[in-house]
Amino acid sequence: MSIPTTTTTTTAARTPLHVTAEVLSVKKVGAYHHLTLVAPGIPERFRPGMFVAVSVGGEVAQSRLARRSFWIHRVKPVGGYGATIELVVEAVGVGTRWLTGLAPGARVEMTGPLGRPFALPQEPVACLLVGEGYAAAPLFPLAERLRERGCAVTLVVAGADEAHLLSALEARRSARAVTVVTADGSVGSRGRVADVLDEVLTRSGAEVVYAAAPLGTLHAVAVAAEAHGAWSQTAVEQPLTCGTGLCQGCAVPVVGEDGVARLVRACVDGPVFRGDRVRWVELIGEEP
Repeated sequence: MSIPTTTTTTTAARTPLHVTAEVLSVKKVGAYHHLTLVAPGIPERFRPGMFVAVSVGGEVAQSRLARRSFWIHRVKPVGGYGATIELVVEAVGVGTRWLTGLAPGARVEMTGPLGRPFALPQEPVACLLVGEGYAAAPLFPLAERLRERGCAVTLVVAGADEAHLLSALEARRSARAVTVVTADGSVGSRGRVADVLDEVLTRSGAEVVYAAAPLGTLHAVAVAAEAHGAWSQTAVEQPLTCGTGLCQGCAVPVVGEDGVARLVRACVDGPVFRGDRVRWVELIGEEP
């Protein structure tokens, strides 16, 4: 199936900036921290699906040069500061603990926005957005853009438990219909995203499916979308050492438009890829 799409991304929007960002606030919500930062120029270049690379300090800086990449969850105006960006961070290592421990007024070095964003339908179509854990962050600004284009938006939000559901209440304001899935059954349906895909795809009549989730879930979404004749886009999250393509450390196996298998870089050739172009079994080593 072919859906005409556009990224609406100008050359200026594709040009990343290197800025010193200021932390305005750090708010703990469930298992995640939401960081609001002033990052001059980055909000204006942002498109849903793009990310930033942040230089982390503290103990990490003493041992090695370290950068961490994070999805941009939201761009919003804050009085007196103009447009700001919001990142969602799960504090699981030294670098992320350092970042989430920053106080308002702290400054961090940041590069962005980086990567290729989600492509948007040129005409109003039914769209299904599937997000799991903190990786669901880029789907919320995407839902807003799709609604602006007159698209009917259905959303699946998933997590290990209630604490790992990202912005579940906001999701209900962002979509026509929302399905919540948790592995432990604490909220919504119990199980995996794959368990609800067929039913949601049938009910929504989605022609385009967007997904931002762990690799196994992305694979399941791509397979289900193809089975339903839908066109899918998947935000592939790989370890990004540099975020700019220089280190070649975020290879993703794909099949090109010419039918030739090749390796591309998640950070500059992605992170958003057509679901039917990724060689999922080679990437994750298993069937969905």
